[in-house]
Amino acid sequence: MRRVLTSLGEAARLVKDGDVITTGGATFHRAPMEMLRELIRQGRKELVLVDREPAIDFDILIGAGCVAKVRAGLLAFELLGFAPNFRKKSQAREIVTKEGACQPIMAGFRAAAMGVPSLTVRGMLGSDLLGISEMLGSQREVEDPFTGEKLIAVRAIEPDVAILHVHEADAYGNCRIEGPHYEDVIKAKAARKVVVSAEKIVPTEEFQKRPGETTIPHFLVDAVVECPRGAYPCSCHGRYDADYDHVRVYIDAANNERFGEYLDQHVYGRVSG
Repeated sequence: MRRVLTSLGEAARLVKDGDVITTGGATFHRAPMEMLRELIRQGRKELVLVDREPAIDFDILIGAGCVAKVRAGLLAFELLGFAPNFRKKSQAREIVTKEGACQPIMAGFRAAAMGVPSLTVRGMLGSDLLGISEMLGSQREVEDPFTGEKLIAVRAIEPDVAILHVHEADAYGNCRIEGPHYEDVIKAKAARKVVVSAEKIVPTEEFQKRPGETTIPHFLVDAVVECPRGAYPCSCHGRYDADYDHVRVYIDAANNERFGEYLDQHVYGRVSG
């Protein structure tokens, strides 16, 4: 095994301008927020974001001007409404928005994780989604060779980088997630590179004691960073809850032309006099 433990800045530099990225967790739960804030600090541009059900993780990158395209099944803030920067930038046509559905996006990730060019799904037939939602050429109507049933073949989605946040990791990149895994394991297998932030770096012996609890093995991981509270303001199961008061501050700033002030205070650490 090789050590992949590194700094936040060095790990973020594995993400290049124009990369296709996906993030771990779901909505306000275990998103890799500190790693994304570091991408903003480094001035990353023209990113293509793909996921099933992101929220503030995608929206903060959009608001900071890091994003060219978004493909998602749903990009919203749970009961707090639509993602504000996503809405504004989409309506102004400052980003390319490709509304999809959860099922085909996950089929695309699963196909890449399995090393096959596509997987078939039911659904969407007869809807407008086939014509308006997905990236060009990413899905196609096919006929099942055994039953003759019409299905949708979804092309594999192979992100350049999957950015994940986990509870524990070791210096070699073995990772342990407590609670819901969401699609993190599938994404780790699908992506060309995997960058991980961890609440805590623990000795490898801890993984050797309970190998069955290893969620993501070291050979899938390219960089790992110790990053306590690295999901904040999102939750991290068993460690801390989502800070919805902070999320409301974020929404208010985005909706009232003060998002630059929000970034200055909460991303760049600059507080005006």
